[in-house]
Amino acid sequence: MIAAGGGRFCGIRFITASHPDQAAWGSPVIRPAGLLLDPKVREGFARLAPLGLSIDAWIYHTQLGELAELARAFPETQIVLDHVGGPIGLGPYAGKRDEVFAEWSGHNRELANVHVKLGGLGMRMFGFSHHTGELPPSSEELATAWWPYIETCIAAFGPERTMFGSNFPVDKGSCGYAAVWNAFKRIAAGCSAAEKAALFSGTASKFYRLE
Repeated sequence: MIAAGGGRFCGIRFITASHPDQAAWGSPVIRPAGLLLDPKVREGFARLAPLGLSIDAWIYHTQLGELAELARAFPETQIVLDHVGGPIGLGPYAGKRDEVFAEWSGHNRELANVHVKLGGLGMRMFGFSHHTGELPPSSEELATAWWPYIETCIAAFGPERTMFGSNFPVDKGSCGYAAVWNAFKRIAAGCSAAEKAALFSGTASKFYRLE
């Protein structure tokens, strides 16, 4: 793949999101618990940095401690955490948003050498109800609901380690594409021009070597 990519293949995405109750939020694949701690997974993970490859990690908030341990064990490996770290809002976490938020945000401080993607909040596993309305939500509604998570990530990681992403077509079940990006613009309205440039393009271009 590296040879065939001609310099365009720069990383992999490894989906390890796992929770005993994940069938409740429509996950089609049940993965074993503790996958990031598995010796065979770590054996493969150790090959990434020497090959010049990054990794996108899609996990739930209950696994952030495992990712923090992995990042400490492989500090030279470029890691980006997808979908703000997956704070679950369904199943046993329904109605416990404040409790989940506190646990999720606490783990963010442990991920000192990790980047994060700001997106994916349209997925139902986050526990929002935008998919139930008669009309799609406006960008104002999305910005209000998503602001605590995105603002917390920007504050914890800094614009140089955060990047906006739409997660389409998956998020289409809850909202429109234009509304997503307009919501991001509303959330970032108070940022400087340099910070906006990083959030909307610069961080992603640097991380994925898109120059």
